[in-house]
Amino acid sequence: MRNYFNFDELGTNYRTEFMAGLTTFLAMAYILFVNPNTLALVGIEELPDGVTRMDQGAVFTATAIAAAIGSIIMGVFAKYPIGLAPGMGLNAFFAYTVVLTQGINWDEALAGVLVSGLIFIVLTATGMREKIINAIPANLKYAVGAGIGLFIAFIGLQNAGIIASNEATMVQLGDLSTSTTLLAIFGVFISVVLLALGFKGGIFFGMIITSFVGILTGLIPNPFGVDGGGLVSAPPSVAPTFGAAIENLPSVLMSGEMWIVILTFLFVDFFDTAGTLVAVATQAGLMKDNKLPRAGRALFADSAATVAGAVVGTSTTTSFVESTAGVGAGGRSGFTAVVTGSFFLLALFFSPLLMVVTQEVTAPALIIVGVLMASALKNIEWDQFEIAVPAFLTVLMMPLTYSIATGISIGFIFYPITMVLKGRVKEIHPVMYVLFFVFLGYFVFLV
Repeated sequence: MRNYFNFDELGTNYRTEFMAGLTTFLAMAYILFVNPNTLALVGIEELPDGVTRMDQGAVFTATAIAAAIGSIIMGVFAKYPIGLAPGMGLNAFFAYTVVLTQGINWDEALAGVLVSGLIFIVLTATGMREKIINAIPANLKYAVGAGIGLFIAFIGLQNAGIIASNEATMVQLGDLSTSTTLLAIFGVFISVVLLALGFKGGIFFGMIITSFVGILTGLIPNPFGVDGGGLVSAPPSVAPTFGAAIENLPSVLMSGEMWIVILTFLFVDFFDTAGTLVAVATQAGLMKDNKLPRAGRALFADSAATVAGAVVGTSTTTSFVESTAGVGAGGRSGFTAVVTGSFFLLALFFSPLLMVVTQEVTAPALIIVGVLMASALKNIEWDQFEIAVPAFLTVLMMPLTYSIATGISIGFIFYPITMVLKGRVKEIHPVMYVLFFVFLGYFVFLV
């Protein structure tokens, strides 16, 4: 084992790797509760006609299984200390754009995730993935990440009741005197405090503390009360979601609207994975000559996890930047990721906590993750108007249209236009022209 994971070469040991894996898990564990709430559209009373709600328990199990499979494959096959789980932003796109806004049922959306994962595998195996990533300007990549951050934060503010609807102005400040809203505000405050003090699992522990306060104040059911489910139980059945993606493959492949969804899943996963791999590998000192060793294996682990996750019943699985927490604790080898995956398997037996982790508890996690993702704004070249316009529209239109796909589409349409008008034709990769017509067709024929 020591030789396989190159402990001596990397200057690490079992204890250090175990603690690093545990640290990464604690930094990622919030996804176990945020993802089921998001995909099941908890807090949304009315769904589009013909659309059903995902089973929350099944999504919890699927989330843990997908995270375990992805993390373990990453550790054993690619040998990187990187944990994987259903990605934030991608789950919001799945639930709030594809299902809630476009009215596509969750089983068809899962089939879209499955197709994107299979395409990801093919692109990785053929080496095309790197070419496509390189074709998309860095400024647009930053804009996509930041826009998703604003979108996620907006959803969190809504779920918390901090932002409410208004017929005249679209949105307004919610009733801050409402007890559940006050609980969510407390959750934001405590999470900010923990993260500011350097706690690696600040988001997760913020949720735990907020849940505890909610139980003490009677705002959240007591898991040990008369109607509670206790702390430990057998994992919820994954039967309600298992295999639904495969069953809906034929109809999805024939739908022009779903191909835009698939492309969006694919693009966002591209950006998430590339950025996370480079960030974590750089912090761990694993980059060689500014290149990522075993990049193909790492990308395969990511895409394989997406396919596995779609089959069991969750949105796109991707590499988590929270893995830097484990690297900061000394993790250097793939054994760190194996430990992280093992903890996700153990977490399968703590599903009763779902009744405790309400939307008021998970809302602060959405807001904080949004803040972290919005940091990409600093990398955009705002002083160049031809770049600022498509970047700004990408970022702005995601929360305003309640659609990640729409934000990406508008930005990718405006980019070649502004660049051509500025005389920077040679800097536009041919792939961007193809995407221009693809997304233009999306608005003309499908919207």
